[in-house]
Amino acid sequence: MLPYAPSSVAVARQRLSADLSNAGLLASAVDDVVLIMSELLSNALRHAHPLPSGQLKVAWLCSDTQVEVAVSDGGACTEPRAGRPTLSSLGGRGLGIVEYLAERWGVRHDEEATTVWAVVPASWPARNGHHEMSETPVLREVV
Repeated sequence: MLPYAPSSVAVARQRLSADLSNAGLLASAVDDVVLIMSELLSNALRHAHPLPSGQLKVAWLCSDTQVEVAVSDGGACTEPRAGRPTLSSLGGRGLGIVEYLAERWGVRHDEEATTVWAVVPASWPARNGHHEMSETPVLREVV
């Protein structure tokens, strides 16, 4: 869980980058996943309400074949969708970037949260006999 504040984007980027790098994911894949998470989190801050706790939830899961990243918020008046901004538009490209980099992405709704998620193919160097990745922890609350 992270505060519903712009500073949470930098905190989440640092934690995700460190976790994926320590797990051995190739740097180019780390960059793609971190960029996607930044876009999802920035969109949640810009367009949605916080969860009932007043926070946002950022989570990721690594496997041998993919990395899934997800951002949960309290929902918004509109459904998240990739826009098609004009060349002179100052914004509106975030989910287009996600759509381009991710293998797939989508939106889940439950009682109190809207979760936007994306899946990126995992790119691992030689694994030195390691066959399976364990779950990477969910972001902890920032104090």
